[in-house]
Amino acid sequence: MIEIKNIVKSFENKLVLKGVNLTIREGETHVIIGKSGNGKSVLLKLILGLLEPDSGQILIESENIFDMNEKRLYQIRTNFGFLFQNAALFDSLTVFENVSLPLVESKRNLSQSEIKKAVAEKLALVGLPNTENLKPAELSGGMQKRVGLARALITNPKYILYDEPTTGLDPIMSDSIDKLISDVNEQTHVTSIIVTHDMFSVENVADKISMIHEGKIYFTGSRDELLNSEDKIIKDFIKRTSKK
Repeated sequence: MIEIKNIVKSFENKLVLKGVNLTIREGETHVIIGKSGNGKSVLLKLILGLLEPDSGQILIESENIFDMNEKRLYQIRTNFGFLFQNAALFDSLTVFENVSLPLVESKRNLSQSEIKKAVAEKLALVGLPNTENLKPAELSGGMQKRVGLARALITNPKYILYDEPTTGLDPIMSDSIDKLISDVNEQTHVTSIIVTHDMFSVENVADKISMIHEGKIYFTGSRDELLNSEDKIIKDFIKRTSKK
């Protein structure tokens, strides 16, 4: 379980998060929505400990990550996979090298055959078998997202963070990525946190939804509660982000 308590974060003179409180329960797919610039991606970086808040706590299984030494924080991070907005593949590396990188860096003392088997399993899971020798330039945008997800899954994490997973994709490919996320969650029982402004994705994948508005959590509830809300701010957001 991840508990976010009274997180405040500013950049120079701009206060972005103004006391965020949120609980992510084990095994759920929790989608965070909100207008651009409202701190959604900042919150993901805080959860990973890549940024420090001005104040507040983030508890990963009851441990505050901002009280940890570097060694313990690294151990905690090994429980996380991260799918970047643009997939963030290394152009000079093959698909195999990109996907296997977290295993190599984590120094798990795996044999080459064990690494090859793990990469093949994860590529098959995301629907890209036998693509190990391709380079990112040979892949479509949707395929690059799938490779990025395979890399996020390679260490068998307990948590996966998704930063705008359908950004830049056409509606058909967006639906494909949404289905892939749902399938992966069902097969691995991983806890997922997804930042998006795509309401179609919200409807496709979310168990729980939280909306950030003016630096705080404005709403938390189910898809039906969000879509049936009579709140003007929520209705305006849905209307603005439901167009493809």
